[in-house]
Amino acid sequence: MRTVEASHCTLEPLVVAHAQEMFSVLSDPAIYEFENEPPCSESWLAERYTRLERRASADGSQVWLNWVLRLPGGELAGYVQATVLPSGAALVAYELASRYWRQGIGSCAVSAMLGELQSSYGVRLFAAVLKAVNHRSLGLLLNLGFKPAASEQAAEFGAESDEVVMVKSVAPIENAA
Repeated sequence: MRTVEASHCTLEPLVVAHAQEMFSVLSDPAIYEFENEPPCSESWLAERYTRLERRASADGSQVWLNWVLRLPGGELAGYVQATVLPSGAALVAYELASRYWRQGIGSCAVSAMLGELQSSYGVRLFAAVLKAVNHRSLGLLLNLGFKPAASEQAAEFGAESDEVVMVKSVAPIENAA
């Protein structure tokens, strides 16, 4: 896993040392308007990051890729993450502190992650599962070329009744000979 440079931020591989600064970022209540809740403590977040640093599920079937978003001024703004499944598809997610919304940072970071997943991990299908009412996230995904998943794909990715699955297929990158 490597650092990825993007126009609005740098994607740094997540490590336990990010927990203190990310606890502050993830304590923004606006992020949780549609689902989840802030981390309960910095130590809980550090413990979670310790597991994520393994970069794989316990059985090794999934690759876990997590990056924090470092802005040019040095502060962290959020994260992007992907779970690469045995099928080669990737479930993607992202979180950005509300003070950075509508500045192009989220789109830039997710786009950079998708490019890295395609070029370095061979991912050809991206999927995001989100609450159907999450208009901001839906807009970001639509702007990046995601489309609503067919019902069988939605079921495959475990969508609940109040969720939608957005997917994006990309052509494989041909290696130079």
